[in-house]
Order: sequence, then structure tokens, then C-alpha cells
Amino acid sequence: MALKPMAYHPASRQQARITAVLGPTNTGKTHFAIERMLAHRSGMIGLPLRLLAREVFDKLVRLRGESEVALITGEERILPKSPRFFVCTVEAMPVDIGVAFLAVDEIQLCTDPERGHIFTDRLLNARGDEETLWLGSATMKPAIARIAPETHFITRPRFSELACTGAKKLSRLPRRSAVVAFSVEDVYGIADTVRTQRGGAAVVLGALSPRTRNAQVALYQSGEVDFMIATDAIGMGINMDVDHVAFAARDKFDGFTIRPLKPEEMGQIAGRAGRYMNDGTFGVTGDTEPLESDLVQQIENHRYDPVKVLQWRNNALDYSSIDRLLASLDEPSPWRGLVKCRPVSDLITLNALGHDPEIRASATAPAAVKLLWQACQLPDFRKLTADEHARLAGRIFRHLISDSGVLPDDWMARQIARLDVVDGDVDTLSGRLAQIRTWTYIANRPGWTTNPRQWQEITRAVEDRLSDALHERLTQRFIDRRTSLLMRHLRDDDELPTEVDDSGTVRLGPEPLGKLEGFVFTPDPRADAIHQRSLRAAAGRMLGPELERRARALISAPDHDFMLTYHGNIWWSGAVVAKLAAGGHPLTPLVEVKADEPLGNSLRDAVKSRLETWVATHVETHLEPLVALKRAAAARTSSWENGGLPGPARGLAFRMAENLGHVAYDGVPLTSETRAAARELRRFGVKTGCRAFYLPRMIKPAASALAAMLWAVKAGLPQLPAPPSPGLTSFAVTDGDGPPAFLEAACFMIIAGRAVRMDMVDRIDNALQRASRERCDARISLNTVISLLGSSADSATAVASGLGWRQAPAHQSGAAAMIWQPIRTRKRRPRGTPHRDSPFAGLAALAPTE
Repeated sequence: MALKPMAYHPASRQQARITAVLGPTNTGKTHFAIERMLAHRSGMIGLPLRLLAREVFDKLVRLRGESEVALITGEERILPKSPRFFVCTVEAMPVDIGVAFLAVDEIQLCTDPERGHIFTDRLLNARGDEETLWLGSATMKPAIARIAPETHFITRPRFSELACTGAKKLSRLPRRSAVVAFSVEDVYGIADTVRTQRGGAAVVLGALSPRTRNAQVALYQSGEVDFMIATDAIGMGINMDVDHVAFAARDKFDGFTIRPLKPEEMGQIAGRAGRYMNDGTFGVTGDTEPLESDLVQQIENHRYDPVKVLQWRNNALDYSSIDRLLASLDEPSPWRGLVKCRPVSDLITLNALGHDPEIRASATAPAAVKLLWQACQLPDFRKLTADEHARLAGRIFRHLISDSGVLPDDWMARQIARLDVVDGDVDTLSGRLAQIRTWTYIANRPGWTTNPRQWQEITRAVEDRLSDALHERLTQRFIDRRTSLLMRHLRDDDELPTEVDDSGTVRLGPEPLGKLEGFVFTPDPRADAIHQRSLRAAAGRMLGPELERRARALISAPDHDFMLTYHGNIWWSGAVVAKLAAGGHPLTPLVEVKADEPLGNSLRDAVKSRLETWVATHVETHLEPLVALKRAAAARTSSWENGGLPGPARGLAFRMAENLGHVAYDGVPLTSETRAAARELRRFGVKTGCRAFYLPRMIKPAASALAAMLWAVKAGLPQLPAPPSPGLTSFAVTDGDGPPAFLEAACFMIIAGRAVRMDMVDRIDNALQRASRERCDARISLNTVISLLGSSADSATAVASGLGWRQAPAHQSGAAAMIWQPIRTRKRRPRGTPHRDSPFAGLAALAPTE
């Protein structure tokens, strides 16, 4: 990297600006630091968690691109060729790299017994060439002022209020709550209880990998679960929409002893409640003693005792021998306000290995002693025993000090392969994950392996697989959305509000019960553990007010809010509320309301009446000529002036209304009487075609589709077919197109296996008659038929044949080779004689004589 090393001397420190941004959680300090860093030519930010470092790194990559941002943590290193900005964990900050801007987040961790000496070292020694920024709690102000009097302090108040709500049972905690415990056993136990009582919870532990932790947080953030059970790992670095924090304990084991939480530690955790401008609450749950009023005031007002001493350890180490290294690490604090930290994992490991004769014999040169110290700084992710950790560090050192100078590939492969197993329960997978994180750290140490990139990819892949498997096991164990407890809540009349969202999903508290579509409740099909009938009955008791509200809204809804589909279903507000059934006449179908029993008879009748009125209006609007024919046929007078019709015309009108707009000549022969009757019906739009009497206005897509659907409803078809597509003049008939009468109701006639629109039948017959009279070439007129049908020549010829036409040779000189001729000459009955099967035969006997 091209950046120059830092120069830590008083002159350079005085030239650079030092700022401390202090305040409680939810003040946007990290966001402020990112903005300040991007304003400089280069920068570095140290963060307390690998998870948070990755989050900030991803954000900077989106803003500046991959080539400008580096990520350096103990377990992950992403180093472009010439990065300008470095995102690191505090322990992994490369202090030998010079940058214009430097920031450290959560600087109050200078007081942490295990990690505090590292944060204190950064506070004492790490500086940016142009600006240095400390982020953390206001309790650090006196300590920072002593170390760097030139510091400019900025106090940022919390965006929202934080209030104590006292003690609550787990079963009464509000949604979007985080329950905090301080041991794995307690976290799992509480999560099991919440699963039983509230349907499930996400789990967050410090021992989880970032991938598993992110996946669990995503469950909570997505709303799949409304509760999170966590250790104090949520106190920093995890942004969540938590409304309430409940402490399930007030003591924690800090690695050496069980001690009470400090007020500022409780404030750090409680401060996770409320995000940005949303207020938050905190309290206790379970058997935890209520919080004292003084402690509550401290947390609510964010006022804690200032930090008086910082954890410190000498960083000027003597590598001339193991004993001198130990002595330099045991140096007392040189300044007041700094206290030598207690022995932590790396020093304990060095003390253990320093008594090993083989290692003492190998670590005689300064370079070897320094290498031993680096091996001792391997984080103890496994948390087994100090001796076990020391043995692993010793073995690593022996490999590194050997002639090869690196860890053997076969040894690395064996250690990793035994961990690459995704079977097992939560505890087993957690153990494997802790171990693979050790090897991920080793793979990222410069110079420890022959092929660092290969081993980094291998360990990361294994860690990802184990992380995903652990997330799956945690979800299976601690989330059960379909439990019998839902019914228990109903029996006990717990105050869990029933909600129906915009999509119709019905929830009782956090539990989804099913979906309310229109007036019908459908239980959640995934709720296998809940008896479907009981669930429906329980939901019915709660949905009465909602059903009543919907019914009254439907009754007062305007006509344009309703829709009738070709399936015969009536839709309103995005759901089917009724279906049509066969009535006394095709134009007057019945309406069957689809509603559950809780709707009530009176409201059900009112809904039915409103829908019947709409259906009648809808039919009259789209089938106006049919409705007019029906009314005229039903009139008790034969007077035109009074809306009636004479006998023959009335009979034809009745048949046409019953047949939904057409009467074929097979049923009512074309005679002088029927022609006269048709002429009387011209004012209704009736046309005398070549094959049938029909209403051309019924050919419009909306009218024909509605008429076909009404025919299917009247016929009682179990499944209503779709009407012909708008714009088609003909199509080949298949089994799925419905029976012939259905197509005829849609104004299509079946001719030679093809459905032909009625107006096209007339046009084709007229075209062939004209061609026959004029003795035109049959091929030319056939093209006209093909164009009208939109079909092949063979289909057009078959339709023409079905209409009674054939191609025949012309016998006159100068005529076309082939012309169209009628297939046969039909015998006509004497004028005025009805067909014997026609209803007009009976009407003729009743007709008055002159």
C-alpha cells in the first residue's frame, strides 16, 4: 500500500483536529463518522464488532466502489490495490498506515476488562494526519479531556425518548420486544417459553457468526417473529426496530466472576429500544427484581458516573526473550487514570507456553518470540479451557517456527474437514461454528499459510454452510407459528387484538389465523397443529364486527365497485362475494351470497338484495335489446302503443329472449308468418339472417360474453367455460370451448366443425350468392370467404359447403373454370303455411280472420 506510516510525535498531534462525539445510543454517531471520513482524502474507522465493520464496509462500497474501500478484521481481509478508506475492527486496525482521518467507535470500551486495553491504546496513540474522531458515551468526556486536552467535544442528544414501563410477564410483553439474558442457557430457555406462548422468537448471541446473527435479525426485522431473545450482544452494532427492551437478569458473568450490571451497561442495552424518532421503553421480565427509581432516572436521562480509570497494557514490548516479553507486558501504568488490565486470553496463553521447555528452546531470537506472541493472540472462539487453547496456540507456533515456516496444508485440511458437517442440533453446530471461526482467523493471518487466499475461501465457505445450518436449526427450535397455545389464548380471553390487514390476512396478536376474503374466512393451510374447524369457529367469534363493517360498505357501494366474471362470480373489494345460480329465466339468475355464518341473516339478506339489484342493472345495461324483447313478450296487450306485440311477433320475441338473442330456422322455420313477425321486431334490432333470426347488437364482446355466461348458469354447467375471445370471427371448435348452445348464446354458429360469428355467416352467404349470380371465378370469391373467416382455404371450403354451396365447372364459353352453385334446391312450402313443428302452427289457428 502506498500510504505512508504514521508519525506519533507531539507536533503532528497538535496540528490535527481531535473531536469527540459523545452521547447515548440512537444518536447517529456512526453515520456522522462516515460522512466526516468521506470528506477526507483517506480515512480509517475502528469498530467494536466484525458484524458492524462489515455493515459499514458494505455501505462505503455502495458509496465509493470496491476499489477505494478495504475491510480488515481478524477473520476477514478485503484489500484492493490502492484503498483510500479502511474499515476495521479496533483490534485489527493497521496502526502503521497513515491516513488523513481516523475514528474509533464505542470508545467507552476503554473500561472493558478484556478488550479495554486495546481501545485505550488507540485513544492514546492512534491519530489521523488531519482529523481524529472518538465516538461513544458521554461518560468518557473527563478521561478524554485528560489525555487530549485539545479535544473538541460534541454532545449529541438521543433522537427519541426512553421510558421505563416496569415489570411485565413474558406473555404480556408488547410486540417488537427484545428480551435480554446473560447466558446461553437462559437465552435458549426464554426462547422456548416465548415459542410456546407467543409463537416464536429470533435468537442473538455473541457467539453466533455474523451470517447467522444477520439471518436471525432478518427474521425479526421482517416481522416473521415479534420477539428477540439476546445477550448483551445487542447493546452495540445491531440496528433493529425494537420498541421495548426487557431485562431477564441484572447480573452477568464477565469472564472471572458474576457481577451486577453497571448503570451505563444497562443504559447501553436499554437504548436499543426506539429507533430514530420513535420512542422506546424498557423494563424487566420473569423473576428479575424491579429497577430502582434512581437507576430508572439514570437510564431515562442518560446520566451516568464519569469514567475515572481506563484499562491499559504496555504496548512497548520487549521481544528479546519470553521472560522479558512477559515482564514488559506486566509493566505498571505510567499515568494516573490508567490501570493495568487483568491477564486476558493472550497473556494467559503466553504464560502457559512459556513453561514449555520445547517452546522456550525454540523462542530464543526476538523474531521467534514475536511469532510466539502472535500465536498466543489467537482469539479463543471455542471457549473450551485455557489449557486446550494454549495447546492449539503452541502447535501453531511449532509449525510456524519449523523449517517450512507455515502451517502444513494437510494438517489444515484435516482440521477443517472434520468441521465441515452440517448435521446436528443447535449446540453441536454452535461448537463447530466456533471452531471454524478459529481457522478462518488463522487463514487471514499474513504468512501463516502457503496459499492464504485458497484457505480463506475454504474456511469462509465452511463457516457460511455451518452458519446457514445453525440459523435453520434455531428457526426450527424457537419458531412455531402454529401451536395449540393460540387456542389457549382464546379460551383464557387474553387481550390479543384481532387485526385484518389490507390483504385480508387475519392475525390474533402475532399469530396469523388465515385470510378473510370478502365474507369468507379461510384458515391458514400451514397451521397443521391447529384443528381447522376450531380455528374457523374461533376466528368467527372475533370477525363479527369486521363482517358487519364489510356488509354495510357493500350495501352502500356504487355500482362501479362490482364486477361479474365469466365464471359467474361477483367480485367486490378484491374478493368473490357471491355467485350466480339458475333462475326462472336466463336473464334473471339468482344470486347466492358467499358468506360465513357470523354475518347474520338480516345483513346477509340486505347484501343479497343489493347484489340482485346490481345484477339486474348490469344485465339490462349490457343486454338492453334482449331485456326489451322479454318485456314486450311478457306484456298483456298486443297494442304497440302500450308496449305489447301481436301474437306471432310475441311468440318470436319470447323465443329470442329465452335463447339469449337468436332463433335458428331449424326451430322456427322461415315462413311468411315468421318473416312478418320478424319485421314487427325490427324496432328491437332483430335481423333476418340466412340461418337464424338474431340481434346484431348482441355480437359486441361484452354482450356476447355476458349472454354466454348467463346461458351456462341457466344450464347448470359445473364449470363455466370462457367465452370466445373478442374480435374473433371464427375458430375451430374444441372440447374446451363448451357445448354448441353455449357458443350460439355468444352469437356463434357451428358450421363444419367451426364456430362462425352470425354476422359473418350472413356475409359469407351473401358473397357466395353474388358470386353465383355473376358466375365469378370460385377462387376469387373463396379468398373473400377466407378473409372473413380468418382461416385456411380448406376450412373456408368446408364452411361454404356447410352453408349449402359447392364449386362446379362452368359450362358456358367465356365463363370461369369453376363457379359457386347451391348444393340443392330446397322445396319451399306454400306461402303462409307454417312448419308443422313450429309454435307458429298453433298461433296461426288463433289468428283472427278477415
